[in-house]
Amino acid sequence: MATYEPEAPVFCIPDEDAAIHGLSACWGLGHQLVLHAGIGKKCFVENEEVGHYDSKLKAPSMIHIMNWEVDMQNAETRKLVSESYNIFQSLQTFEPESIDAARKPHLVKFSRKYRSIVAACVQNLRKASQDPKNGEEVCEYYAVQCEVFQMIGLLWSLCEIMFVETLPGGVALQQLLDWVKWHFDQGDRLAKEILKSPNPTQSPEYWNAIYIYVLQGRIAEARNLLSLHPGRQRDIHGVYSRLDELLRKMPIFGAFTRQSLAEFDMKWRHWQDQCLQCLEDHELSSYAELETICRILTGEENVFIELRDLTGTWYQMLVAKLLYTNPTVKTFDLQYHTKSCLDAYGGSSSLTPFDNILLAALEFDIHQVIKESSTCLNNWWFSAHITDLLHHCGQLETHQLNYGSNLREFLLLEYVSSLMSHKSMWQICMGYLDHCAESGRHYQELLVERIPLQTNKKALKLLEMCRDRDMKDQVKTICKVMCMQALHNGRLGSALSWCMQSKDAAFATYLSEKFLAEYTTTGDFSNLDLIDNLGPGMLLSDRLTFLGKYREFHRLYESGNFREGASLLLSLLSAKLAPKKFWLTLLTDALPLLELQDVILSSKQTYELMHSLQECRDYHTQLYTDEEYLNKHKGAFHAEKEKIELLQLALARNLAKAILEEASSS
Repeated sequence: MATYEPEAPVFCIPDEDAAIHGLSACWGLGHQLVLHAGIGKKCFVENEEVGHYDSKLKAPSMIHIMNWEVDMQNAETRKLVSESYNIFQSLQTFEPESIDAARKPHLVKFSRKYRSIVAACVQNLRKASQDPKNGEEVCEYYAVQCEVFQMIGLLWSLCEIMFVETLPGGVALQQLLDWVKWHFDQGDRLAKEILKSPNPTQSPEYWNAIYIYVLQGRIAEARNLLSLHPGRQRDIHGVYSRLDELLRKMPIFGAFTRQSLAEFDMKWRHWQDQCLQCLEDHELSSYAELETICRILTGEENVFIELRDLTGTWYQMLVAKLLYTNPTVKTFDLQYHTKSCLDAYGGSSSLTPFDNILLAALEFDIHQVIKESSTCLNNWWFSAHITDLLHHCGQLETHQLNYGSNLREFLLLEYVSSLMSHKSMWQICMGYLDHCAESGRHYQELLVERIPLQTNKKALKLLEMCRDRDMKDQVKTICKVMCMQALHNGRLGSALSWCMQSKDAAFATYLSEKFLAEYTTTGDFSNLDLIDNLGPGMLLSDRLTFLGKYREFHRLYESGNFREGASLLLSLLSAKLAPKKFWLTLLTDALPLLELQDVILSSKQTYELMHSLQECRDYHTQLYTDEEYLNKHKGAFHAEKEKIELLQLALARNLAKAILEEASSS
């Protein structure tokens, strides 16, 4: 009996039989479970075993398909899957000369490509969540997805800064400021709303927008907003000018500055001393808002606590504090500055799983980032792709797990497994599995066996992929499946074509006899183009060889090449390639040749035909010895008897003509 945790969602199966007879289940494709009512004998649906049914059920039970981990399969995220696959493949073919500084810029480009498609996905999900055509429930689903991928984008950007990008002097602050600016646009939104009003400085959010810009290190935007204030125009005491000058002179350390770290540190300390002097002189004491800005510039601890609602999260506060207290902080030292920011937002007990991932990244714990993201996020996209990128960066050691696979491959396999249940993603799955050295081939074989082959086009595409990977058994299986489908649909030509590709001699024999039976019934062949162009494929089986040669006899006869056609017909009988039940048809085909005015068959050939006719008559005599069989096929018996008598007469006449002609010529 299945048990459920209280917190776990309980799914109700809408099936009355299930309430009476219980439920049975088996695994489907990928993350899929096939459920149905009843237990007992085996149940088959579309020639595949799906479970059991109860003999007490009045009718076959309904099949219910339950899927999970399908967030990457909606209309918007499928674009992300496709585009990220292309980036992934390019990354696998990228062959750097060495693991050094020359390699990093290329890997950063790959990382930014991943970031750009995540950002595009977020935009598409946001639009879908606001589209009234989707309905309330669907819009809510897309809104949740949008939040998830916003978190993924935020986390990817931080991992790029911490693990991928080469930082000048190991100083990460400028990149962290960009990280905050890209992902948190509250300041821009407030500024946009403020500027719409006729009197922007009277807006209650005016100073909040300036504070946010200053906290994010966006000094130019803060100065622009500050310049709108009426006090700036009539600055009698010069306080606005003094603060604007401090903002303008704020030193910035970046990748393109030529100054050394020591030079920047000296300039920054000198500048901050000026900010402290401004506060100590009480020049701004009458201007509370300007004083708050100056307190931020001096890195005062209390001001960040007061403005924590504007920073919003502990990691935004961390970046803001470091900007004004320790702008030259190194990447490995970031973890030592997080505690005070965490305490400002409730401490470690208030952390969400996503906060734990960010904290692990700031602590430079790669494996913890991967572990937490695999547990916290509702899809495997991030874990698989960031691990692969870090693997190429040389940041990830091969971490052997107890299931016998390295970490990168394990996560790729999990990601592929979550895509397998979608009908159109099997090609992408095959591509990812190509780069899983240990278990990828095994997964590919299992995947190929479970791909439904609804069309010839899909089957041919899959066949090509299997041949490229030298998957011989799977090639045969695909051909056999398509062969059976074509046969069930009455398409003998297509069935034979697939059979020849599978090189199944026994089934080729079976299909050849089907063609011969069709000819016996209708007097004609279908799919003449295929039979005429069997080529070396006719050697697959004796029956197929006979079919090809028999069709060649018809072409010779139609073109008027009677002698060569007669020799071919006689060789077919002598070689005994045809089934005995078809011999009478072959001999009947000789009748027009025997009735021609010119002698086509020599006396020796005629004797051979007589011998074959005798064997044919013995076969049919024995066939009809059973009285019950004779009564059932009495019409066919009389028709065959008449044909044999006609053949005897025609052979006797031809023998006489042949003997006379041979005697006269000698």
